[in-house]
Amino acid sequence: MARAIPSTDVLITLMGAPHADDTVTSAIRLVQAMLARGGRVQVWTCGYATMLTQRSLGDSKPRNLADWSAEYPTTTALVSELLEAFPEQLFWYGCRFCSDDRGATDHLPGVVLRAPAKYADNVAAAAKTVLIGVM
Repeated sequence: MARAIPSTDVLITLMGAPHADDTVTSAIRLVQAMLARGGRVQVWTCGYATMLTQRSLGDSKPRNLADWSAEYPTTTALVSELLEAFPEQLFWYGCRFCSDDRGATDHLPGVVLRAPAKYADNVAAAAKTVLIGVM
C-alpha cells in the first residue's frame, strides 16, 4: 500500500551538489524559519543532496584552522535537530535511486527514501514547491 504524503505548506526540493556554495545553509535556514512560524514543510533531496543526511557525517565538521576551538554542526546534525524539534511539521524525503546510486544508504532515522516516480505525489501534497539547485 502506498504511503500517504502529509499535506504541507511548501515542498523544498534540493538537487545537485549541495556543497558547491552556501545554498544548503540558506535552504536549511529557510526551512527552520518556516517551521518556527508554524508552517508544515517537506524537503526532497535528489542527486548528491541525498548525502546531506548520512549518519556517517557525524555531529561536527572537521576543525577550522582559523578557529581551532570552534565546532560547527554537520548537515546531518542540523537536520536531526529540526526533525526532533518539529516532528509534526517537518517531513524529509530522499530520492531512493540517487541515494542508492551514490552509496548513500545510511540516513537519519527520520528520512524517508522514495522512488523518483513518487516525487509527483510530494508535489501534489504541497501548496507551493520551491526547487533549489540544478537538474
